[in-house]
Amino acid sequence: MAENMGRTVLNAPNDPAHDAFVERRSQFIGDACHITAFGEALAFVGSIRSRHPKARHVAYACVCGGAGQLSGRMSDDGEPSGTAGKPILEVLTGNGLTDCVVTVTRYFGGVLLGAGGLIRAYSTAASMAIAKARFGVLRRSRRYRVVLDYRHIGALQRILAALGGEQGETRYADRVTFELLLPEEHAERFEAQVRDAFSGAVRPEAVGAAEQIIEA
Repeated sequence: MAENMGRTVLNAPNDPAHDAFVERRSQFIGDACHITAFGEALAFVGSIRSRHPKARHVAYACVCGGAGQLSGRMSDDGEPSGTAGKPILEVLTGNGLTDCVVTVTRYFGGVLLGAGGLIRAYSTAASMAIAKARFGVLRRSRRYRVVLDYRHIGALQRILAALGGEQGETRYADRVTFELLLPEEHAERFEAQVRDAFSGAVRPEAVGAAEQIIEA
């Protein structure tokens, strides 16, 4: 898989992947959904707390970012340190996931599970939620704006097609303005090929980043 690609959960926060089981009278409920920022993960955790006001714990872990920039957050939510958030996070990283959050809600059944039992239970609930999820491939792209003469349109479109890019909005005036989307791994090659093809007369302007999700 290209470096700018990642695997992600597609389920939305209002319809998360969901499963549950009971371990020695404690119920563990796993929920997983797609996010694009840590703030969205915290909002999802808050929504799960609202659904389960009588639950003893709502532990979670989330991951965001691409290759080389992947970062995660987690919380044990009152469980012994390292027994809840960490095993959930290890399920996410072990499945090669990004841009998603998993919560595990626990209704305490009155029987202590010990550190090992808690780690297994939280890992199992997270894995069960992930097993119910829908997945997609997250492709990171770069947006460009290119202004050129009409006579150069065909040459630019050939470069774009060869590198797997997409043509967006096009504006026609004295010159033509293209809005383009290039896979991140081809962005530098695109800039170089455009410079070479038009001897520097056409200069792609990078105007931001984008993410595209392709359902697996």
